[in-house]
Amino acid sequence: MLYILPTPIGNLKDITLRTIEILESIDAVICEDSRRTGLLLSHYKIKKDLIIFNDYNEFRIVPQIIQRLKLNQNLALVSDAGSPLISDPGYKLIRECISQDISLASLPGPSSVITALTISGLPPDKFMFIGYLPRKSGHRDIFLKSLNKLITIDEKIHPTIILFEAPHKIKTTLQEIKNIFGDINIVICRELTKVYEETRREKISQSINHYIKNTPKGEFIILFNIYTQNINIII
Repeated sequence: MLYILPTPIGNLKDITLRTIEILESIDAVICEDSRRTGLLLSHYKIKKDLIIFNDYNEFRIVPQIIQRLKLNQNLALVSDAGSPLISDPGYKLIRECISQDISLASLPGPSSVITALTISGLPPDKFMFIGYLPRKSGHRDIFLKSLNKLITIDEKIHPTIILFEAPHKIKTTLQEIKNIFGDINIVICRELTKVYEETRREKISQSINHYIKNTPKGEFIILFNIYTQNINIII
């Protein structure tokens, strides 16, 4: 059995009892970073073998994991924070488990996407999570233009857009969004559930100016909805 286990996005107390029970019972944990996962396991006094699994070794490690699962070992896939596979490696492993008829179980739990959406004040009934933007600037421009075209085709479908960004790219990304969508209202969540948690609700130009004057730190989630720009109670 392969378990897909969500882990806390910041506060180590944000973990389910069932997740702890499974971590205590399995044979090994598949993780991106042994240091991050090691801290979590140590906090709950759990000792397990760790299998390092990331974008660089995925093709080499997947057959080894499949072999262990076929030997009736129970393994758990975790990410550094939140639910596995969401902008993290694991998709190829899950597909291979399905093709090999290996049992899977996915547990509910912490998600920075849902946490940011519920605190944003933006419409939560329809949302589109787009992960990280493409790395190359030309590809990002094409992607954002396509996104703008997609969400303006029919005003009846007015999703809240959610994306991730790293601190060293946040100013560039905000400017690129502004170039396509204009100086829209935006919500930026940073360090959710941690000591320095912050949520900013303002014009995108104000966010850009803020991060020009203040060094961005932590992991960022950007949210906006182009159909709520005139609803002052939301922003």
